[in-house]
Amino acid sequence: MASSLCFLVLYFLLLSLYVTQISRAEEDIVEEGILYIDGFSSIAKIDEDFICATLDWWPPSKCDYGTCSWGNASLLNLDLSNKVFFNAIRVFSPLTIRLGGTLQDRLIYQTKHDKQPCTPFLRDDTELLKFTQGCLPLSRWDELSEFFKKTGAKVTFGLNTLNGKKIASDGRTALGDWDSSNAASLIRYTVSRNYTIHGWELGNELNGNGIGPAISADQYAYDVTALHKLVQDIYKEKDVVPLILAPGGIFDAIWFPKFINKASNSLQVVTHHIYSVGGGNDPNLVQKILEPSHLDEESKYLQNLQGVLRNSGTSAVAWVGESGGVYNSGRNLVSNSFVSSFWYLDQIGMSATFDTKKYCRQTLVGGNYGLLNTTNFHPNPDYYGALLWHRLMGRNVLSTQFQGMKKLRSYAHCSKSSEGIALMLINMHGSTTVNISLSVTLANTNESPMLLQVTNDQNPRHGIEREEYHLTAKDGDLHSQTVLLNGKERNVDHFGRIPLLKPIRVNPSDPISIAPLSIVFVHIPTIQVPACSMSTREYM
Repeated sequence: MASSLCFLVLYFLLLSLYVTQISRAEEDIVEEGILYIDGFSSIAKIDEDFICATLDWWPPSKCDYGTCSWGNASLLNLDLSNKVFFNAIRVFSPLTIRLGGTLQDRLIYQTKHDKQPCTPFLRDDTELLKFTQGCLPLSRWDELSEFFKKTGAKVTFGLNTLNGKKIASDGRTALGDWDSSNAASLIRYTVSRNYTIHGWELGNELNGNGIGPAISADQYAYDVTALHKLVQDIYKEKDVVPLILAPGGIFDAIWFPKFINKASNSLQVVTHHIYSVGGGNDPNLVQKILEPSHLDEESKYLQNLQGVLRNSGTSAVAWVGESGGVYNSGRNLVSNSFVSSFWYLDQIGMSATFDTKKYCRQTLVGGNYGLLNTTNFHPNPDYYGALLWHRLMGRNVLSTQFQGMKKLRSYAHCSKSSEGIALMLINMHGSTTVNISLSVTLANTNESPMLLQVTNDQNPRHGIEREEYHLTAKDGDLHSQTVLLNGKERNVDHFGRIPLLKPIRVNPSDPISIAPLSIVFVHIPTIQVPACSMSTREYM
């Protein structure tokens, strides 16, 4: 009996040691990988101010799945005196901000001679888009315009496309020409006050795949042509004429080509929206965010839109005009937490490779998917990723191919601050560290390739250290709203100032180590390739 008991004790002791060793082995998994970068020529070129964010009109009564997450984030009541909010915009110098959203097509603009009261949006399920018509007071437009001027923001404004239209008996189709009179009044007032607008956008998700009425491609093109003529006339004595943007909708392979072919002479920017992760009530959001095959699905839409633009012969370029990942206002502790950075940063990297010029995040503040906290405006984790991208990733996009673990995503650009390169590396694996070596092609691949093996290279030019920015979640909690940069918390100070984002400096001969569930930006000034030479940047 005693011997049997001893045997059982010994058995469980050995089993415990075995399980412990297995667990440690799983925690300590390290894989090697090689990142191949084509440095001979760039594959795309983004705008200098690629990072963009949105501000919306939703009032506090906007609720989804029983949660009301907008607070006082509407453009009609947003606290413009908040120092954190001001600094969060100002630090980008500039940040492009898109003003718009669903309710822009229920918004009228006060005029100087209005006798009717200018009332806010009110919830009413019997009304179109479930809200009454709202109104933008001229005094509020003055406040917003002065605020954007002080912060240095570049603003696009979404106009009400449904003005003058009637909804057909099917309850879906919007018929008739756009009535531009109210918009013309706002645009003229804006010019008279010398407020700078980067672009005027017509409509929000009215191309058939949105949540509200639908306008045919032919009619939409006609309305955009009317907007173009109106803006050209009002700005005829100005040196700079704002861009015309449209349609601000989910990409449709039939509707978009028809629209672009008809409106190509009046349109400078084709805007489309992306909500690729799922709805705010989806129980599988985190799994989708961390699954590369799911994230890859959006690439076909980005690629198809570029094909449409090329085939049309238009000079118009593509913007992602709105993308929040999780539709219907996002989800608390998912789309406003660290885990959100995996889809967000991956999607901006992917969008850039398809020649997208700007990428607008829904939202800057508001809902559960803001770059900033809706209550106190403190940055959520995605904000810091966006700011690092803005500072490090230059205009020229380089082709990359990673040989190694499937859950490692990689993007390379010419550096924004040197003639070197900048990388964004995303490790979506929960337990594997990846050590990356670089192999950079310097010559046309049609000729004999010249490869620069970066790691363990004895070239004396590599004495200059590279800069790394490692982003991780506080306490390893993917739902944390606090981000660590190189192991240190990033928080605003008591003056409301955005914290400094300092890199660690690493010997360039060391591999780049990407911890599990982390995101790393890398600036390598010593890797200078033909695609990133000053002459190439200038003429691309």
